[in-house]
Amino acid sequence: MGQKLKLTASDGHDFGAYRAEPAGAAKGSVVVIQEIFGVNHHIRAVSDRVAELGYTAIAPQLFDRFEPDFESGYSPDEIAHCRGFLANIDWDAFLRDVEAARAVVAVPGRTAIVGFCMGGSVAFLGACRIDGFDAAVAYYGGRIVDFSNEVPRCPTQMHFGELDESIPMSAVETIKAKRGDCDIHVYPGAAHGFHCDERGSFHPEAAKAAWERTTAWLAGHMA
Repeated sequence: MGQKLKLTASDGHDFGAYRAEPAGAAKGSVVVIQEIFGVNHHIRAVSDRVAELGYTAIAPQLFDRFEPDFESGYSPDEIAHCRGFLANIDWDAFLRDVEAARAVVAVPGRTAIVGFCMGGSVAFLGACRIDGFDAAVAYYGGRIVDFSNEVPRCPTQMHFGELDESIPMSAVETIKAKRGDCDIHVYPGAAHGFHCDERGSFHPEAAKAAWERTTAWLAGHMA
């Protein structure tokens, strides 16, 4: 089990975060970036899994800039409500929160960033714009294609579902063409959110394969 803490971004914004520690000495740290549903049960569970791998994990509450301590489930009404936040995203503000989280867990060893959904786009931007990350992993980031001319400063891996209704394969092909420096995987039969076992779109085989690639990516670049 992790614990909640308060952080302050460079612009003075105070926000919450969830931090999970490994059983022994941390061999590095990972900033875990939320979906549009906040730092909810699923993101806390992912952070706990990261801690089980031996890394200190921290998940900044990016939506505290909209609604403090916001978290949501996955019912149709909740999904529709959360999508409303997407119209007001300030990517630079999110990155200030990410940088504050990264600084807090910059323990001896290397630091990575892993994000899901909206957080996948944030993870990609963090890899491109923030110094200090040694690896990045982005799961089904819908806005990555819009930022795909930017060059990651660290090794970056991406995961997409073949049947993602919000990220067409044409967008993924554009990302592949522009970002040949990244490790990009597409999972047949998987839709958006395939990694989350609390969503109807959960795809066990794709989730397992993607997580195995993620853990190998971290191990390879965080040693």
